[in-house]
Amino acid sequence: MTPPAFDLRPYLEELERFADGQMTPPEQAAFEKRLEQDPDLYRAYQAYEQLAADLRWVAGHETLHQRLLALDRRLDQRQDALTRIRRRQRKTQQQWGAVVVMGVVALLALWLVLRPSAPSAEASWARYYVPEAGLPDDVVNESRRPLLAEAMRQYRDGRYTDALHALRRVPTSSLGQDTLLYYSGIMLLSQEGTEEIRAAQPFLRRVAMQSGSQLAGRARYHLGMAYWRNQQITAARNTLRAVANDTRNPYQDAARQLLRSAALPQE
Repeated sequence: MTPPAFDLRPYLEELERFADGQMTPPEQAAFEKRLEQDPDLYRAYQAYEQLAADLRWVAGHETLHQRLLALDRRLDQRQDALTRIRRRQRKTQQQWGAVVVMGVVALLALWLVLRPSAPSAEASWARYYVPEAGLPDDVVNESRRPLLAEAMRQYRDGRYTDALHALRRVPTSSLGQDTLLYYSGIMLLSQEGTEEIRAAQPFLRRVAMQSGSQLAGRARYHLGMAYWRNQQITAARNTLRAVANDTRNPYQDAARQLLRSAALPQE
């Protein structure tokens, strides 16, 4: 939590614009440079990230509560509807053909309520997202860093939760802090759950702001894709435009392809 002696309010509007991707690329670059030079601004940014994490935790529990309430209402409505149907059947003695029709209509209504969401978002993600390949074996050096090797194997096998758990056991002294942050974000993003995607963003954002890190450009691409996955369209467009304009970024073509497509909604 933010220490009582530190006042976050002078920086709040600027931090919100940065976190939501509402800054232009020049504004974002200037802001990131200030973060490196201004200790008070960096403290405000850390306090804001902690506050945002706390709010996400509370919001997640509140969202679950609301979903359970909505499910209870739907079940009650469905039971009431079935009760009314039975009463009408006993009272009017409808013909069997009408009963069959009503059964079909009821099943169709139930299917409409419980049917899975349209696969278009999943198909678009699978088409345009370029996953991180992971660290190669010669960089991992299993004999020296067995925990890191285990994390990379589990990541490639699609066991992202186990991979993240193994990665968190890797000593920071054996691997750069930016690398640990980057792959923590990647493993959360790969799980594709709403809460995991939101949790991935701070990790990737911190690496993207480290101009001296070789992973900064790669982190910026995955951060933009995390924004898109989470329907933060403005932030996604701004971040991916920066990737598309960076000739040194290995994801430049992937970002340009998505920006030219209809998969990313217009602002």
